[in-house]
Amino acid sequence: MCAHIPPCPTASAPDREAARSTTYRPEQGWSLLCNGVLLFEDTGEVLPNGVIVAPHHPALAATPS
Repeated sequence: MCAHIPPCPTASAPDREAARSTTYRPEQGWSLLCNGVLLFEDTGEVLPNGVIVAPHHPALAATPS
């Protein structure tokens, strides 16, 4: 799907979220990446093969007081 040089990560790659956005709908809370991944603002994903990836918010770093 991706025509970028160098190509974006595939939908099965661990870094798939690094692919470029082809469609961005902030009012609806999602983006379509050039590798076919549908990425939601809550970090959930739908892969091109229909697999759903649950939201995976990064752990908050402890801040010194």
